[in-house]
Amino acid sequence: MQRFLLALVPALFLAGVAHSQTRELTTTGVLLDRVAAVVNDGVVLESELDEQVALITERLREQRLELPPQNVLRRQVLERLVMQEIQMQRANRANLKIPEEALNSAMGEVAQRNGIPLSQLPEALAAQGIDYAAYREAIRKELTISLLRQRDVIQRISVTPREIDQYLERQKNAPRQSAEYDVSHILIAVPQAATPEQLEEAEKRAQEVYTRAKNGEDFARLAVQYSNSQTALEGGALGWRKGSELPTFLTDVIARLKPGDVSEPLRTPTGFHLVRLNQVRGGGDEQVIVEQVHARHILMKTNELQDDATVRQKLQEIRARVLAGEDFAGLAKTTSEDPGSAADGGDLGWTNPGTFVPEFEKVLSQLKDNEISEPFRTQYGWHIVQVLGRRQHDTTDELRRRQAAEAIRASHADEETELWMRRLRDEAYVEYKL
Repeated sequence: MQRFLLALVPALFLAGVAHSQTRELTTTGVLLDRVAAVVNDGVVLESELDEQVALITERLREQRLELPPQNVLRRQVLERLVMQEIQMQRANRANLKIPEEALNSAMGEVAQRNGIPLSQLPEALAAQGIDYAAYREAIRKELTISLLRQRDVIQRISVTPREIDQYLERQKNAPRQSAEYDVSHILIAVPQAATPEQLEEAEKRAQEVYTRAKNGEDFARLAVQYSNSQTALEGGALGWRKGSELPTFLTDVIARLKPGDVSEPLRTPTGFHLVRLNQVRGGGDEQVIVEQVHARHILMKTNELQDDATVRQKLQEIRARVLAGEDFAGLAKTTSEDPGSAADGGDLGWTNPGTFVPEFEKVLSQLKDNEISEPFRTQYGWHIVQVLGRRQHDTTDELRRRQAAEAIRASHADEETELWMRRLRDEAYVEYKL
């Protein structure tokens, strides 16, 4: 279990988790440590460096990888610890905090992956000589730096509509990498040094087979009869293949086919190929239908002059006025404190599930069309909300574009992160002491 637990946290975050054996004792028993590097107004200790070198050395040996020279390894590890210190200092200046609930959730995942209850994690770590509090702090550092990178790098990568359009257009010309394709194939082979007559004859036969397949003849039977491929006796079946596992010369062809379609003959050095796409599964391109809600609300907040009871009473009175015939939109424009919707009469438009906080979603789910809720509270204040309608909406295209934006952003993330870290390193004061 020890190795698995340690593997869940990058090695650079585990400094200080185990007790170092490299620190020295004075004659009076006082524990000493040396400074390995000064980083702005912080330090990296030699004990941290020694612990990390030991952890990484053990991991490399387990993976049967050749170890670099010790001085090279120590220099690389020290530089990583320096970068960790720089990032943690930046996170502290930005007052980035990981909530205890998020940290507890992360610790729960560690326990779950190891097949034990969270309550047993401290004992399991102690049995391996790992201090629970230090391990918990290592997880906190990992989450903090991840949050910092998300804020400073990922969220600042802009993706334009044109980039999304271009990405989706490129995707049309390639099978989805995560999808699986059930494909059958016929090869009408030609000799390596084929004469023009042989090429013409092979092309003619391929065209004949294609015509018969298009007219409804069984593709598998045609494969057994005509294909020169090694899969001929299996009816040409290539079986289920992921997009990334398809033969390269077939990817563009398959991307244009729908299940049941047969491609026109494709010429390659080995001959003429016909492909039938039998089925497609997975890949996240299925149609996505969700129930959208059209609602409007009025938001009022507490302050020094009005407490919860006062605000709730005001919303009760507004609700009564609407039920008596006054215009909801007009009252929202004059009383709502939601800057995003007040000018539109409180109108929130058509929204997908999960758009609002859970308390708001729960109230919406319980209302009938045109019904107005009683006042209720969320983290934003007190609300009354009215459901104007519900509809089934196809969000497939929206989802596809959102996934495209995420893919584009992810494709830029590594490079942008490297540039960001280089800037942080250049701006920092670092003095090596070893």
